[in-house]
Amino acid sequence: MMKKMIAFLSVLALSLGVFAGCAAKPEAPAETTTPAPGETQAGGSKQIGLVISTLNNPFFVTLKEGAEAKAEELGYDLVVLDSQNDPSKEMSNVEDLLTREVAVLLINPTDSKSVGNAVKLANNKKIPVITLDRGADSGEVVAHIASDNVAGGKMAGEYIVEKLGGKGSVVELEGIAGASAARDRGNGFNEALKGTEIQVVAKQTADFDRTKGLSVMENILQAQANIDAVFAHNDEMALGALKAIQASGRKIMVVGFDATDDAVKAVENGEMAATVAQQPTLIGSAGIEYADKVIKGETVEASVPIELKLVTK
Repeated sequence: MMKKMIAFLSVLALSLGVFAGCAAKPEAPAETTTPAPGETQAGGSKQIGLVISTLNNPFFVTLKEGAEAKAEELGYDLVVLDSQNDPSKEMSNVEDLLTREVAVLLINPTDSKSVGNAVKLANNKKIPVITLDRGADSGEVVAHIASDNVAGGKMAGEYIVEKLGGKGSVVELEGIAGASAARDRGNGFNEALKGTEIQVVAKQTADFDRTKGLSVMENILQAQANIDAVFAHNDEMALGALKAIQASGRKIMVVGFDATDDAVKAVENGEMAATVAQQPTLIGSAGIEYADKVIKGETVEASVPIELKLVTK
């Protein structure tokens, strides 16, 4: 009996040793994968959000189209929301995109001051923000992509100074109060007039809108007997002002900003004198390119300028 017990224990010990040897076998190393374009190593979002100030303006429609083309090229899902020039709508759009957990938030602000709250909201969610065309006065932005609006305003002013021989009366139609583009274009324009005998006889906002540009210019024409030139902070206002001037029968030089299709045609037809050409397609495209860099963890420039040029007949 004792011999049988010893034999049984020997077999049991041998079996346990075999199982222990199996358990000690090292596991195969985990496979590593290269992230797809637009994804982080952890498999981050391939969705980018774009909040546009308004799609009721050809310039921003073109900017959107530039962003969409580049997003498709790089394999991103681009979600575009229209703020309709309303800061409260802008905030709700940003909240919507943050809920979707987009990888990067692109914003073309309605107002440089009010957009700060939306930017801070994204900052709190750790979602990088890039501003397009118009900047943000507060909040942390990783990059701002825009034309040099000060230089563009100065370019328009210098053209008017040259054409008027340094003397005369001009009207300035301003964009949305608080928008960095309006502020910068106005500053550049007025800088160009310094040291000349040109006077700004009327300065009034028309909110970057063609209909408002028309009505504001009608009122100015009734109040001002002598006007030699008009500088509008964008082409929509310039085209509205042009219509009012044509209806009045007066001959007044009009210079715009943006080089939209309608404005360029008006320049070619000799109706408008000039427009400063931004390149909205490139602004939108660059927005996606820089979003891609941010997603991939690359360092990006804080300010990205897009080239300008003056369009004349």
